Amino acid sequence: MGRAILVVRVRSNEDLERIATILIDAVYVVHRALGPGLMESAYQVCLSHELRKRGLTIRCEVSLPVPYDGIEIDAGYRVDLPLEEEIIVENKAVRTIAPIHEAQLLTYLKLSGLRLGFLLNWNAPLIKDGIKRMVHRL
Repeated sequence: MGRAILVVRVRSNEDLERIATILIDAVYVVHRALGPGLMESAYQVCLSHELRKRGLTIRCEVSLPVPYDGIEIDAGYRVDLPLEEEIIVENKAVRTIAPIHEAQLLTYLKLSGLRLGFLLNWNAPLIKDGIKRMVHRL
């Protein structure tokens, strides 16, 4: 499966914030419609649809190789939803977000060179409690 990961763009912080605002609005729309209790994959498909309706570019389950000793290793890492090739969205449907979920997103940000990511726990009764924004070198 060749290198499918992101081509990092350098956008202004204002552009990133605009995209992030659109993302969060779409998250609220999806959660309001579906509520908690479904599988992660259902939320990912619906969120992708909402983001495309808003004119944003997304891909799903994008390979993220691990650089090691001058080569890139396909270790099976997949980014749930790279948004506009700028923001990583990781979807979860769990009781609570665990430190390992946060570590996963930070690792993805470091490996990809991207600066902003969102960890979404769709199982939260109030979606505002299920959104975790994380930055790397922002």
